[in-house]
Amino acid sequence: MSSSPRSVSRAATALRSWQVRQWAVAGLGALATALVVGVPTAVVPSPLFSRSVPVQWWNYPALSATAALAGIVLATYVQQPHRRERSGARDGSRLGAAGSVLTFFAVGCPVCNKLALVLLGASGAMSYWAPLQPLLAVLSVGLLTEAALRRLSSQTACPVPASA
Repeated sequence: MSSSPRSVSRAATALRSWQVRQWAVAGLGALATALVVGVPTAVVPSPLFSRSVPVQWWNYPALSATAALAGIVLATYVQQPHRRERSGARDGSRLGAAGSVLTFFAVGCPVCNKLALVLLGASGAMSYWAPLQPLLAVLSVGLLTEAALRRLSSQTACPVPASA
């Protein structure tokens, strides 16, 4: 895991060096993530989807944290004009993707999940799947945090000037 104080410091340094373009991509990525995950799971109300089980209080912070972290991870792929990307800077991309997908299962309606419904039935989905969802949310936020730390700390670990 990269969540050492040194990697957190490097990540903070990278965030301070971001320009408007990176922050714009992070904001748009966060909004897109919130909509792509929130609308089909009906955490974000829309006439397109509905839930059989009410949204839980923790669905909102889980979706918000996921959206913010996914936006940050996405923005790390925007190349800064004065730097080239290191060859190993792709560390964490799979963690970010896994974290985003897990959030979809974490905040979704437990009986609307067809896989859980087929495997466990409606009562099993409520009895067994629903209690696991907050744990999935924590895991997904942890994976996205790790992905963001890896991507951000690699931006400042050994910057390569564009003229090299």
